[in-house]
Amino acid sequence: MIYSMTGYAVAARELENAVLNLELRSVNHRYLDIQFRLPDELRAIEPALRETLTARLNRGKVECRVSYTPTPGRKGIDLDQALLEQLIALNARVRAALPPARDLGVSDVLRWPGMLGADTLDLDSLRAVCRELLDHVLEDFRVSRAREGEKLKAMILERAAAVGTRIAEVAPRMPQVIAGFQEKLAARLKEALANADEDRIRQEVALFANKIDVDEELTRLATHIGELRRILDQGGAVGKRLDFLMQELNREANTLGSKAADISVTQVSMELKLLIEQMREQIQNIE
Repeated sequence: MIYSMTGYAVAARELENAVLNLELRSVNHRYLDIQFRLPDELRAIEPALRETLTARLNRGKVECRVSYTPTPGRKGIDLDQALLEQLIALNARVRAALPPARDLGVSDVLRWPGMLGADTLDLDSLRAVCRELLDHVLEDFRVSRAREGEKLKAMILERAAAVGTRIAEVAPRMPQVIAGFQEKLAARLKEALANADEDRIRQEVALFANKIDVDEELTRLATHIGELRRILDQGGAVGKRLDFLMQELNREANTLGSKAADISVTQVSMELKLLIEQMREQIQNIE
């Protein structure tokens, strides 16, 4: 399976007196970069969540958001009486010092940190629930990444097939290209021999050998395309390997263009570089 570095998943868990929400989203990145958005009361569980994510993901800029929202009004919930009395006293002192001030409302009291704290989970229990919820979210997250990865794989294979077609078009034309170049070379050699210019003869022969020898480049291009297909079929975290392979393909396409002895070969070289660049852009999103 090929995985994209772009993914999204979210899930919620209803606890006795609260709702725990966990969200994962990611985009492409050279390495694995994990960022957390947690309320202060959950900061202590970040190392456990980071450990799980590091073990399951390879690359990408990943953002993990966790929220813990108390749900007042459920059966069994009670207020912290001591804290409530302190708020009442503080409210009276503020109103005495500043009469225009607004009284605390019911919603203000219920949202006050610690007001429902007696009924929340202890940290160890909350950590276990968070890790369990993260495992669940990660399953959906990996499915999301795999779905995007399959789309990327299809687009890359489509362009790889186009590269293979271009290579197949060039190879049969090479004898004709070589024959045409030989005719031009023969005319130049006759001119050079007439003047007994041995240095120019050697230069023309060297130029000929350099210009027409593209069999090696065509073979390497075909080999790299075969390796590309093999890596995609193998699956897993292959983004970096594919990125390196694109560099090799581009190098061979450039060399093919520089050695081209015919305008049609030059055109094919340009088309190959365009296709390779299109594949490289897609590969940037593969884990």
